[in-house]
Amino acid sequence: MVSRVRYELRSCYVSLAIAKKYTSDHEAVIFDDETNVGTVTITDYAQTSLGDVVFVELPQEGSEVEQGAMIGAVESVKAASDIFSPISGKVVSINEELAGQPSLLNKSPEDKGWLCKIELSNPSELDELMTAEQYKAHCES
Repeated sequence: MVSRVRYELRSCYVSLAIAKKYTSDHEAVIFDDETNVGTVTITDYAQTSLGDVVFVELPQEGSEVEQGAMIGAVESVKAASDIFSPISGKVVSINEELAGQPSLLNKSPEDKGWLCKIELSNPSELDELMTAEQYKAHCES
């Protein structure tokens, strides 16, 4: 899904393309083509399946990651699950708030509970991921 966001800045308009794509392992990436950075999250479906999250392990800031590689883990009262990178690139930021508040993944998995931000090395990898409609069908199958 690509949506256009329009901001008015002193009578100038800036249009940004923001794409949200999904993996079959229930990670999502929200890509901003202005910054070439993708924000990695788990989906609401994933957090519901996990139950109450009690611990989150994140990748190191500055590390290079490959699409499909394990970049962290989530532990809940019901299960533990690895987190896989939906894209390749350099980790430019991690959500340090999750260390003290892992429950943010339950309360706001795709907003305040974001995991990390990755500067994409290969934006064409986004084409390999699912759209919102495809992901919904995947979850219902």
